[in-house]
Amino acid sequence: MDSVRSPEWPVAPLGGLAGNSATARYGTSPGIGGPALGRTGPPPTAPPPPYGLPTGTGSTPPPAHRPPAAPPVPVKILIAGGFGVGKTTTVGAISEIAPLTTEAEMTSAGIGVDDPGARSTKTTTTVAMDFGCVTIERSLKLYLFGTPGQARFGFMWEDLARGALGALVVVDSARLDDCFPAIDFFERAGLPFVVGVNAFDGRLALELGEIRWALAIGDHVPLVQFDARDRLSVRDALLVVLDRALDRATRDRRA
Repeated sequence: MDSVRSPEWPVAPLGGLAGNSATARYGTSPGIGGPALGRTGPPPTAPPPPYGLPTGTGSTPPPAHRPPAAPPVPVKILIAGGFGVGKTTTVGAISEIAPLTTEAEMTSAGIGVDDPGARSTKTTTTVAMDFGCVTIERSLKLYLFGTPGQARFGFMWEDLARGALGALVVVDSARLDDCFPAIDFFERAGLPFVVGVNAFDGRLALELGEIRWALAIGDHVPLVQFDARDRLSVRDALLVVLDRALDRATRDRRA
């Protein structure tokens, strides 16, 4: 087969260097030192810089891997109380998600059965439950379950209370009779609870000491005043519930 030669490179003379050889083009043979041959200019004054390793390799250790943050601890809290005392409002004021409600319009069939009080403009009622949640310091997540207030929905309380660590019993100071069933339920169940007196229009019909006496609750049961419409006020009341539940858990562990 005939050879093919590039026209750019002249034929090497006998015993000479080929014009397209490494020695002729770069001055030295690969791996052999010697004078530069075939160069048209002076050699470089400094060698090229050494190859740099990519960031994070070689002697420099990669950044430490941070473990993922632990998920918040779930805590179930009940919001209980009589009819029309502000349970749904309490859940809605503090929930970080759109609360799940089961509100139904009140009809004439409820006249004489469901009495929200003379001061109330309530036109709906909870027929199942309310649900909301709020995260506290990224380590604790409260799941809030609001119970229906009417006695005919009492059969749901046992299911809603299962797994709960505590409860906030919401009270209307002008209608104390409506909260007795809730207090009796949690006392029988042995579930830690806090009585929160909802200050409608910022006022109470009775003083807190009078309310404690009327409800016949001991000094071991916290009694607080709060506003169901105010997020910070609801938060403070729920923190008292958490403190009560933690105290119960600590005493049970020591026992």
